[in-house]
Amino acid sequence: MLQCGKEHEPAFLVTEYDQRNFECDPHFEGIYRYKSWLPIQRILPCTGNMVTYQSEHLCEITGLPNLWITFNGYWPEKGAGLETATFKELEAYTALSRIPKNYNRVLVVSSAGNTAAAFAQLCSRHRIPCLIIMPSSGWHKMQFPEPLDPCVKLVLLKGFVAYYDAIVLAERITCLPGFQSEGGAKNVARRDGLGTTILNAVETIGRLPDYYFQAIGSGCGGIAAHTMAMRLVQDGRFGHKLPKLMLSQNAPFAPIYYAWKLQKRELVNRDENEQQKQIRQIIAQVLSNQNPPYAIKGGVFDALMESQGDMLIANNHEVKHAMHLFSELEGIDIDPAAAVALATLLNTTRCKRLDRDAYTLLNITGGGWKRRQQDSRMFPANPTLQIEDDELRTERALQKIVALF
Repeated sequence: MLQCGKEHEPAFLVTEYDQRNFECDPHFEGIYRYKSWLPIQRILPCTGNMVTYQSEHLCEITGLPNLWITFNGYWPEKGAGLETATFKELEAYTALSRIPKNYNRVLVVSSAGNTAAAFAQLCSRHRIPCLIIMPSSGWHKMQFPEPLDPCVKLVLLKGFVAYYDAIVLAERITCLPGFQSEGGAKNVARRDGLGTTILNAVETIGRLPDYYFQAIGSGCGGIAAHTMAMRLVQDGRFGHKLPKLMLSQNAPFAPIYYAWKLQKRELVNRDENEQQKQIRQIIAQVLSNQNPPYAIKGGVFDALMESQGDMLIANNHEVKHAMHLFSELEGIDIDPAAAVALATLLNTTRCKRLDRDAYTLLNITGGGWKRRQQDSRMFPANPTLQIEDDELRTERALQKIVALF
């Protein structure tokens, strides 16, 4: 179930759990430690870990002694073991754990790259039929420790295409018999899975942060953190104030940033050709969602308002500097999207916008990809089907995809 069957204004479904207090299950590692607040029907083996820690170097550089980092990626020395090296693996585990065994539909996933890698690897490992549609800009992430099972079909979009084109094509496919949309931000499992990042942080720190920094494309991770924080506030043991969401985008493509700065609930209408041009300029391609869930009830706008948060922005030069800085100080590579969040944190501290003693959480949403490639042999995936940009909106494109199954 991805949406309410009744007629009302567009709104996200929200989960409610019998367990009202935050409890970790000591019998499980990784994401399933928090299974009492996950909408799952089964447990999948081989789940990886995220880790929350403090960096002496980054605390000193930012002047924030209570800065904490949640690292979602692959960093064995720190105990971080997400095989696809991003927090998209968290949402993939939860979304797939929500699907009952012997489900007879093909799961359809659209992605800019990281989500595709996470779903491809897990669906292959657990033999869950899956169709993944993605633009060529994210294809470099499609490398795995073992060859993919044939149950996973990869459709690569070529030419002048973006993440939004993959979303549109996926929506057309899911209207056909035998296919089921994974749902994106509409999927409560996906949001609650990403929300375990803040649960891991609170388990480690012992309290809610005052500020939460993360880069966003769709904003699903920011919404997820806000939702989990509301549950923790209701618990009462970890603080009574919601963390301020400090969400960021990569200039020049920053539709949520521009809408928020104008205090508009709707995204600012912009020329599609200009948007495509801007998308091609940004280094953090995974943040290139042209139609994010910003205005919908329970979406990014509401989360920012309720948390008294803000939108921030970083250009490519600042992002590259942040990537280099983290690698130099911490000894591990991070993704451009994670560097967007770090860059905006650095800018914010330079402007002295944060209380020095505030508890601040930085979500490194992806890291250790280069390290992962060094540690084990990776098998590059081959696209099952390639579709050119001039064929995207044709019936022939749909026919080709259906024929794969």
